[in-house]
Amino acid sequence: MAVLWLDEISAGDLEQVGGKGASLGELTGAGLPVPPGFVVTAGTYRSFIEEAEIDEELFEAVDVDVDDSSALAEAADRAQELILETPFPDELRDEILESYGEVGDGEAFVAVRSSATAEDLPDASFAGQQETFLNVTEEDLLDRVRECWASLFTQRAIYYRQEQGFDHSAVNIAVVVQQMVDAEKSGVMFTSHPSTGDPTMIIEAAWGLGEAVVSGAVSPDNYVIDRKDRSMDVTVAEKKVKHEKNEATGQTVEREVPEDKRTQRVISDDEIDSLMDLGERVEDHYDEPQDVEWAIVGGDVYMLQSRPITTIDEDDSDAATGSVDPTKGLTDGSGSVQTAEGTSSAGTADAGGSGEVIVDGLGSSPGTVSGPAKIVTKLDDLAKVGEGDIIVTEMTMPDMVPAMKRASGIITDEGGMTSHAAIVSRELGVPAIVGTTNATTVLEDGQVVTLDGDKGSVLEGSAVEPEEETEPVEEVRPQSPVKPMTATEVKVNVSIPEAAERAAATGADGVGLLRTEHMILSLNQTPEKFIAENGVDDYISELVDGIRGVADEFYPRPVRVRTLDAPSDEFRQLEGGEDEPEEHNPMLGYRGIRRSLDRTDVFAHELEAFHRLYEMGYDNVEIMFPLVNDAEDIYRAKSCMKEAGIDPEKRKWGAMIETPASALSVEEMAEAGIDFASFGTNDLTQYTLAVDRNNEHVADRFDELHPAVLRLIGDVIETCREHDVETSICGQAGSKPEMVRFLVNEGISSISANIDAVRDVQHEVKRVEQKLLLDSVR
Repeated sequence: MAVLWLDEISAGDLEQVGGKGASLGELTGAGLPVPPGFVVTAGTYRSFIEEAEIDEELFEAVDVDVDDSSALAEAADRAQELILETPFPDELRDEILESYGEVGDGEAFVAVRSSATAEDLPDASFAGQQETFLNVTEEDLLDRVRECWASLFTQRAIYYRQEQGFDHSAVNIAVVVQQMVDAEKSGVMFTSHPSTGDPTMIIEAAWGLGEAVVSGAVSPDNYVIDRKDRSMDVTVAEKKVKHEKNEATGQTVEREVPEDKRTQRVISDDEIDSLMDLGERVEDHYDEPQDVEWAIVGGDVYMLQSRPITTIDEDDSDAATGSVDPTKGLTDGSGSVQTAEGTSSAGTADAGGSGEVIVDGLGSSPGTVSGPAKIVTKLDDLAKVGEGDIIVTEMTMPDMVPAMKRASGIITDEGGMTSHAAIVSRELGVPAIVGTTNATTVLEDGQVVTLDGDKGSVLEGSAVEPEEETEPVEEVRPQSPVKPMTATEVKVNVSIPEAAERAAATGADGVGLLRTEHMILSLNQTPEKFIAENGVDDYISELVDGIRGVADEFYPRPVRVRTLDAPSDEFRQLEGGEDEPEEHNPMLGYRGIRRSLDRTDVFAHELEAFHRLYEMGYDNVEIMFPLVNDAEDIYRAKSCMKEAGIDPEKRKWGAMIETPASALSVEEMAEAGIDFASFGTNDLTQYTLAVDRNNEHVADRFDELHPAVLRLIGDVIETCREHDVETSICGQAGSKPEMVRFLVNEGISSISANIDAVRDVQHEVKRVEQKLLLDSVR
């Protein structure tokens, strides 16, 4: 059969009906009020292209260099042309139209929505990339189905699929055909708090069709309800426009909301009770918090879509209070929290001498820029980010890197100095502020602001004159042709392969830290899920290609690559992450070498990537194991290397010193055969001082220069020198002059700095070494 009805579908039919179809079928089966409809299955799409014999030409057409804009455009045009110009087989045409006739007596307006099997999953990175058509009638139905299929090959979809490692030929697409609900009011509902997971339900509501809310065309009312006693906090917005059906044409149009309804509350207490009852049923059914799209017509509530909430921070110990006040909890740049009154009294900032400080946070990447703020609440919003815009988002993810490269600045609600946004922004040379708590609610889309990445302040208006454009690579290239000659090597940290060229331009002696987790997280699937869907070889190739890109830039300079080190909460946000353990504090949990040694099958694939690189001749690649506690971890990792065909005697490898236990066990690790020990000061500091490095409430107590931390580092360096083991530092503290002076005096072998700090560290190392020489002869 070409179609399946929603009441025939469950979550287990994902491969046949895609993410949207499976969700709607599951809701229907649970007895929830879902508008009737059917799904043109993914197999039908596959049969369509194969029986028309356009499949091979289709996949050949999109096998292009996606960084070549003209080639990408031609590929998208040709692929879509192949689908749109291929006629429907009579049997397929008849079955779809016959099914349509059973929806609303054959005169229904229907929604036609894409439901891709790989990219349109509820928690996937590219949800919403494919087409959706509203208020479709029989006359246009077949064309709209075909356009949904063709939307699998837009420039944007081809680009992201290729960048994320999806095989074009492995992605199928289903199409949901569902009776339209001519909504009088609609919106979205979070069944639990979307950041903390606390029992606080958040409902957004606007007049008309929900597309106005989802697209951001209207500021909706906001209802925050405590699920325990159903007390609520209501914020009524001014709703200037609404989306509704044009009765004459059947098209969705944007119309102005009548003056008397613009500031009128959209949903009543009774309607809120109905929504909450349904929301709790949905959450109970899926056994996890849900993001639900809903609509109300004639007093009846309909569920239009439901997907898991993927933004919950399970490590957040600060429970929601049952109300959301966007003016509370502003950080002042040092990590402390102040009230709205404290913020308003901050007055004006120094940058440019004008502009009120409207948002504060942690200055995580230096520089001051002005530009229009672009609020990014979902990945689809990234398309609106152009050159010179400032991204404002709750938090960044690896999928956002292409847009981050275009932006002139980045502002996030969440995260600390070692968050993805902070690290990647520094490597890309983009000024950034993290941990503002409320930038996405305080700032408006398109509002011109000035971002001061040094002070952590966001000012109203433009306080910086645009400077002559410079390439990020040129910004870090040493101005002096003579590199400071130092006995202590100065290396560079690299988090993403995209930063390799910029990192190499610094003249660093090599890479002290290349993180593999960003390569893996950018696949948007857990390693197990990616391997299950794409195979072991594709997974290994992803790692080989990422590491190779950096090794090429630096050859023959060494590139020290850290094996996978990502906490379980980051994996839980990926496809396949539902199998990850739920941990109270993921930073202390299932991560680093302990995860690798527990899942030796996946770890073996990582090591196989290194083995292949060595066979290719990349003898400058070194292996570094994270979160090692003792020599037992080293012996087990060494055994895994041997099983992968890597000779520990011929290849250079070592361990991260990130816990007091590893610092105190370094002598035994040296005896086990490590070639180097590298300090990860971010973790070493937090574990020594019991300070969560991502918690803004204790950020002022995070001090890499604390005497206890320095004593551990000094003792490790001394022990390693006695055993002829190199020492290095790759935590961000290596970029600080005070730390550099301490390390050189202690006799460290190398210092790895952030990209923008390499030049300064080189000169600081030279000054300290010269002083040591002078002191020795005086």
